[in-house]
Amino acid sequence: MLAFPAAIRIFVAVQPVDMRKQFNGLWSAALEQLQEDPKSGAVFCFINKERSRLKMLYWDGTGAWVLAKRLEKGRFSWPAPSDDRRKLVLTPEALALLVGGVELRTGSLKAWYER
Repeated sequence: MLAFPAAIRIFVAVQPVDMRKQFNGLWSAALEQLQEDPKSGAVFCFINKERSRLKMLYWDGTGAWVLAKRLEKGRFSWPAPSDDRRKLVLTPEALALLVGGVELRTGSLKAWYER
């Protein structure tokens, strides 16, 4: 389980990103797509078109981290992209729910998430 401090900012890209992107590609996406500084100490979350893979970019002050999660079945609940909205800002608690398989709109577990 990932845990981030309550004060950290979390930006979620609503447009899908090519998951072949690594450090430099995600860094560019944070700058260009989200129009945020990757060195700000925020967490940047990106999803693929199928919503089955998630990558996060985080700068800890000494270097960049890339965290990845691939679902074996099912899809992440993700906000629908719109023309005027490129990003959302989430709390660490909302991100934990999203990554943990909780449908944020209804507060219920996705069908694929069973222990």
